[in-house]
Amino acid sequence: MSTWKPITELAADVRSGAISAQRLVERSLQLIEANQDYQAILATCSERAVMRAKELDARVSNGEPVGKLAGVPFIAKDNFLAFGAETTAASNILKGFNAPYQATAIEKLEAEGAICVAKANLDAFAHGSSTENSDFMTTKNPHDVSRVPGGSSGGSAAAVILELAPFALGTDTGGSIRQPAAFCGAVGLKPTYGLVSRSGVVAMASSTDVIGPLTRTVADAALVLDVMAGKDPLDATTIDRISEPYNDLRTGLEGKKIAIIHEYMADELDPGVRGVIDIAIAKMKQAGAVIAEVSMPSLPLALACYYVICPAEVSSNLSRYDGQRYGFSEPLADTLDDAYELARSRGFGSEAKRRIMIGTYVLSSGYYDAYYRKAQIVRTKLIQEFSDAFAGVDFLLGPTTPGTAFKIGENTDDPMKMYLNDIMTVAVNLAGVPAISIPAGHVDGLPVGLQLIAGMAKDKELLEVAAATEEVLS
Repeated sequence: MSTWKPITELAADVRSGAISAQRLVERSLQLIEANQDYQAILATCSERAVMRAKELDARVSNGEPVGKLAGVPFIAKDNFLAFGAETTAASNILKGFNAPYQATAIEKLEAEGAICVAKANLDAFAHGSSTENSDFMTTKNPHDVSRVPGGSSGGSAAAVILELAPFALGTDTGGSIRQPAAFCGAVGLKPTYGLVSRSGVVAMASSTDVIGPLTRTVADAALVLDVMAGKDPLDATTIDRISEPYNDLRTGLEGKKIAIIHEYMADELDPGVRGVIDIAIAKMKQAGAVIAEVSMPSLPLALACYYVICPAEVSSNLSRYDGQRYGFSEPLADTLDDAYELARSRGFGSEAKRRIMIGTYVLSSGYYDAYYRKAQIVRTKLIQEFSDAFAGVDFLLGPTTPGTAFKIGENTDDPMKMYLNDIMTVAVNLAGVPAISIPAGHVDGLPVGLQLIAGMAKDKELLEVAAATEEVLS
């Protein structure tokens, strides 16, 4: 039996007085304390969370409105600026940094009564696919503590499956919500680029960064998206939301045209994962879905394209961390240049340094045309192929990852092997379209994720087909 009711029921219970927000917050904090061995949480916001819960309970007693997420505890990935705990992005260079303001996404959630109780572990600056790149700890997979939870939102995904809170926030730059969702058995939603404000979230690669929820059900993900979605004057890339609620889901697979992505079912796919996906497809057919197949010839180039564009943007975004304005600094330096060098060499981890160097290289004189410009041409081609595919079908389908969660330490000495874990997720970010990973089954006790992809701004339609698929797979 689940620790938490669906989010709508929890909030209704708080509004009716059936349970107090303080009790929910205390339950979440107790579960975090009891599950420390999984190392999913970097810090709690306990004092502020309890204070906010008491304030909300007082408003309920006074008959005041308290919002659609009243009293619901949640966990934010530690690259979200939030009050009540440090924001480090799991990097030593930001150790000791307390946010002067909160991320827009957190502000919107709190305006509807949700309460942030903790900050989740991640790959430092969201650079990674395993949460092993955190400068502080390695999160363990809830299904097998010898394995990774995925990354970079591994702490958020693990927290949801450990039931430390009803939902968590993550960021998805190349699959960092969907891949850990698949590895841990959660629902992970990557919305359309710009649908959720990135203001107050530590930047990684600004042209692909997206904010989304990790939950146990599609309905919960839809509700959280509905609260966060919409334009924000603090983020010029944000887009208008639809007028109707994203969580008003009309489910059913009858007549839905869904195409299997040929390139994602290639020989490199783990046979066990293939078997789970094949069974899921068969169940979707039985429920009335019209299943076809589509080929997108540029998809095999997406990973190389991403690992040129992403580090280029990382090298720009991380240049602000110089040890002078916030976070870690080196007080014993003789000159300003020495201070910069020492702060960055000691503050950044190995993966951050690797991406900074790659990004600086591909943007440098003589190499820009050879690498960065060509990668942007490939990106344009990928966008066109997605557009062409959606001209004939409603949704695309494939596995979220080529295999199940790998062992801790298995890929740490081989960056290329680690990067290959993103091979089925990065193209979606390059194209900006929405995608979701939902649990599809297990291989040897480890979860397998099914990825569904929709056209630009078709987030509600994606959630509806995901909810219908979730139902037939349950």
